Amino acid sequence: MSYQHQYVDGTRIHFPLGKVVCVGRNYAEHAKELNNPVPSEPLLFIKPATAVVDLEGGFAIPEDRGEVHYETEIAVLIGKPLSTQPGDEEILDAISGFGVALDLTLREVQARLKDKGHPWEIAKAFDGACPLSPFVPADAVEDLAGIGVRLTVNGELRQDGHSHDMLTPILPLIRYISGHFSLQPGDVVLTGTPAGVGPLGRGDQLLLELPGLCAFESRVL
Repeated sequence: MSYQHQYVDGTRIHFPLGKVVCVGRNYAEHAKELNNPVPSEPLLFIKPATAVVDLEGGFAIPEDRGEVHYETEIAVLIGKPLSTQPGDEEILDAISGFGVALDLTLREVQARLKDKGHPWEIAKAFDGACPLSPFVPADAVEDLAGIGVRLTVNGELRQDGHSHDMLTPILPLIRYISGHFSLQPGDVVLTGTPAGVGPLGRGDQLLLELPGLCAFESRVL
């Protein structure tokens, strides 16, 4: 495992990487761009720790399984155990940091599986499917409804979203997740992607930002 939790100042976070819990269609415009219905409750899936790679320095994508789409997301690092639908203060106390991640998706594979009514983990949970940045400490974020997220590819702004547009905001989302299965220190929650997703290709240059908090350059190797 090449990825290790760290803060943007280089300080290492002393708990191991856990699972990555993702939410699908948490931005209405993204659901619409893929012709998917807007869900009435969070649509959850999990990426294993083996899917996580370091965003910085570049990452590889599969070249033999159809198009690989980027989905840029606000990532929330969990630093204390959470279970059984905790209250807001307990959730806030358990959030260790915020970062930015790519939920890489084998879009053609996913479409085929969905058409057959099959689970689509192999389209979302493959090795390298979650390039993940270092984290900004949680106390750097004053308002959870005030977090922006942007992706620029080869100098072109492709995604420009904001946490206030989430269908299920960060605290209710984490409460919902922990009501179904426990979150542990080292787990990461990906909070959904705004509209503008599309394919990546070898050599693409990426800039991922939480504006005002952090920015990371990366590329497709």
